[in-house]
Amino acid sequence: MTKNPIYNALIAIAYIVVLVSTVFLAPTFIKLPDQSIFFPMAMLGTLVFSVALMAYVFFYQPVLMLIDGKRDDAIKFFLKTVATFAVCVLVLVACALFLTK
Repeated sequence: MTKNPIYNALIAIAYIVVLVSTVFLAPTFIKLPDQSIFFPMAMLGTLVFSVALMAYVFFYQPVLMLIDGKRDDAIKFFLKTVATFAVCVLVLVACALFLTK
């Protein structure tokens, strides 16, 4: 990942926006069958992929910093990433509350 915690948080938000938009808009473009065993498999696969991707986005740089002996910098980097992500989530929640009426 990048060495900029703001970019890392924005990448995570962008991934979430794309994923949710795809799941939300897919039924308008694709005719889906009523029931299939493949939907739960696809959802579980998506969950596993998402967890792995988010772990990479949030933890890769801090772990490298920890290995290099920069404990304080690693903690600051992680907290900046989480704080930026939290602000982005709050903006999305505000948009959901005020723009969907």
